[in-house]
Amino acid sequence: MNHDELTDQIIKCAIDIHKELGPGLLESAYQECLEYDLVNAGLRVEREKVLPISYKDIELKKGYRVDLLIEDELVLELKTVESINQSHVAQTLTYMKLGKYKTGLIINFNARLLKFGLKRLIL
Repeated sequence: MNHDELTDQIIKCAIDIHKELGPGLLESAYQECLEYDLVNAGLRVEREKVLPISYKDIELKKGYRVDLLIEDELVLELKTVESINQSHVAQTLTYMKLGKYKTGLIINFNARLLKFGLKRLIL
């Protein structure tokens, strides 16, 4: 499956969840629902994937956590905020760089219509 097909499948699942549940829930609720739908769609999903940070001669094992890593290639960052801003983009790009992933997707479930809460990133 190419990156466009993978992104389309994730967005379709997210839209289904948003249509049924609407905005206003905690990020963790959407995360669990999206993980469930993506796994049922046959995708490999890792939740709260740890990304260690290497600095000089040390490796920080705690590092950062990606909300969902899909098919070991796409970073999926979920938000429930007023709007996606530059710090959310920077955070997701950092995760992508740390894990050497080429594609990222930010989904803000707090948007009135989910299409306004989507941001795709490519390295």
